Amino acid sequence: MAFDLKHLFSSHRGKNFILHEQYINPQFVRVLRTIGFDKVYERAEGAYFYDAEGTPYLDFLSGYGSFNVGRNHPVVKKAIEDALDLNLPNLIQMGCSLLPGLLAQELVNLAPPCLDTVFFTNSGTESVEGALKFAKAHTRRDKILFLDHAFHGLSIGSLSCNGNEEFKKGFGRLLEPAESVGMNDLEALEKALSKKDVACLLVEPIQGKGVYVPDENFLPQAQMLCRKYGTLLICDEIQSGFGRTGKFFAFEHWKLEPDIITLAKSLSGGYIPVGAILMRRDIYHSTYNKMDRCVVHSSTFGKNDLAMAAGLASLSVLKEEKLVENAEKMGAYLIQKLQELKPKYEMLKEVRGKGLMIAIEFAEPKSLKLRLGWNLIHKASKGLFGQMIVVPLFAQHRILSQVPGHHMDVVKILPPLMIAQKEADYFVEAIDQVLAACHKFPGAAWEIGYTLAKQALKARGASEREEKELIAAVESA
Repeated sequence: MAFDLKHLFSSHRGKNFILHEQYINPQFVRVLRTIGFDKVYERAEGAYFYDAEGTPYLDFLSGYGSFNVGRNHPVVKKAIEDALDLNLPNLIQMGCSLLPGLLAQELVNLAPPCLDTVFFTNSGTESVEGALKFAKAHTRRDKILFLDHAFHGLSIGSLSCNGNEEFKKGFGRLLEPAESVGMNDLEALEKALSKKDVACLLVEPIQGKGVYVPDENFLPQAQMLCRKYGTLLICDEIQSGFGRTGKFFAFEHWKLEPDIITLAKSLSGGYIPVGAILMRRDIYHSTYNKMDRCVVHSSTFGKNDLAMAAGLASLSVLKEEKLVENAEKMGAYLIQKLQELKPKYEMLKEVRGKGLMIAIEFAEPKSLKLRLGWNLIHKASKGLFGQMIVVPLFAQHRILSQVPGHHMDVVKILPPLMIAQKEADYFVEAIDQVLAACHKFPGAAWEIGYTLAKQALKARGASEREEKELIAAVESA
């Protein structure tokens, strides 16, 4: 029988988690089941998933920012279908296809004038790896600087520039020398740069893990220091780019002119893995400086025609549907409405972000009973409180969000850029209800926290005494 994808899909419908548990990542499946995220979706469109009964779930995660134009956008889908229908000579390798040149031209037109050359990759971490190589080749320096709390990917080079130690544990010696400096610490940055041995400063203009936004003067001053000491500035726009923050690139908020930009995620509208590195031509020529080095750095599938077609269509959608402008408008609306909740809830510490890249941070309450509950949860696992928000948002209100990192009391939202006020209002109303429940101790919300705390204790191999202490504390409360 000929291969039939639709038949294969329908004959295995509902086996998603069974197959992933058996063949892919059983630990991830355990986590999803523990927090109640083991839902099987049948289809997706725009800002929503739908289960087999047609029940909608609001996607405020966007595949970690891969679906800025919304899921299954018809224009991007049509471009991929057209590329297949054209029977293009894909991946000639010893030749030049048309679509990569067209997409490179579009990206250059969107970038600062000094950036005129593009290298295509398959992913964000591959873009970072390539950017580090180009920076080292151009400057003839080895040292790399990055910021605390940074996340640039999980392959060896990008992992070396990861400011979250939990991702590095267990993988041995990484790329050296790579060192971190604190965000907003200009004195420490200049001290490091003044040695004139730093190839590049790698920064996310807005950090993805906790949506940390730098002080207004930090990035412009950092750029000046890089220029002063001959260090290249690399802006990682993998998550913050393509309109996510209300500007096409997040670095535009500070009027920066980086030497290199790394891109990925939403470049293809979420359909095809693709990334890109934008740089000055002189940086590019430092690597490809002779004919026998014309492929000294390459990527087999980096310029594949399906990704290029999807990228061209995605850029067109962002422009034609004014999604960057909508991100700015709806982001400002969401942040304002969420900030209006602060006087109501003592555990709501801060709402921060730009555009539709938003973090909601919580802090220890002042009232005695709530503080008791807070301390019990944090005794089991620091940062567990965020799950007490994320879990009921999903279970009770069908909204997908996330806790963006370890040891932080933060909930992060990354809605598709095409959301309307209806979705924004629904989210605000939902989190208002969840927060109201969390401010009643004891109560149903804290039962969720108690269950998660027990799971956390088991996961870290806590003693039976620790578990009994937690149970006794909860019962006494």
